[in-house]
Amino acid sequence: MAGRLHGIITTTAPALSPKTWYGMPAYANADSKVVVFFQGASKFGARYSTLGFNDSAALDDGDMWPTSFALNALTPAVEKKVTTLVKKAARAAGTTRR
Repeated sequence: MAGRLHGIITTTAPALSPKTWYGMPAYANADSKVVVFFQGASKFGARYSTLGFNDSAALDDGDMWPTSFALNALTPAVEKKVTTLVKKAARAAGTTRR
């Protein structure tokens, strides 16, 4: 799953730089601030993996919005949602053109 997410993120937002953050894959903007990160389920003995976004992703939507998402599988529908979120986050983090 991490490998497929890496492909989606690096293709969708090539200006985000891959790095390790707390031992997990993450992607940072030009200021080295992590925008998006992945936590594998096996690392924490969790029921699901997590795709998360930091505040620089600016996924704001009113007074309450999600900043992380549970992942059980990367179906085509999930990949499409991930791509949309990563595009929005990269734009907000100043790494792509609008």
